[in-house]
Amino acid sequence: MILDEQALFSKEQAVTASAASTNVIKVNGDIGKGEPVEILAQVVAAFATCTSVKVGVQTDDAENFSNAVTLAETGAIAVASLVAGYKFPIKFLPKGIKKYLRLYYTVAGSNATTGKITAGIVDGSNEGHHIA
Repeated sequence: MILDEQALFSKEQAVTASAASTNVIKVNGDIGKGEPVEILAQVVAAFATCTSVKVGVQTDDAENFSNAVTLAETGAIAVASLVAGYKFPIKFLPKGIKKYLRLYYTVAGSNATTGKITAGIVDGSNEGHHIA
């Protein structure tokens, strides 16, 4: 599977503490066209020392996300599951999307000493897809 660089939130982003995705995506008005939007967020380097990580999809009218609104969020995924290849289940209806989108990674417990994620908007099912 190929991810479009313009639709990437994170490319091998180190997530050792709670943080926003490296990239922000400017949205045109017809994202999803009423259909669910799928995001592939995959662990590309295993996490260690934290308790769990969750991924939220945020939107805002301002590129600096001064008034971020969370549209969807995964549950907290235990660190034992956060090995290379793990995919966070993210699919949401594009209701309430403003001008910009980003992901927000929330690390619980201690900060992670390792852990990287690549994430982006995909067309089609996340099932069976892996990031090399």
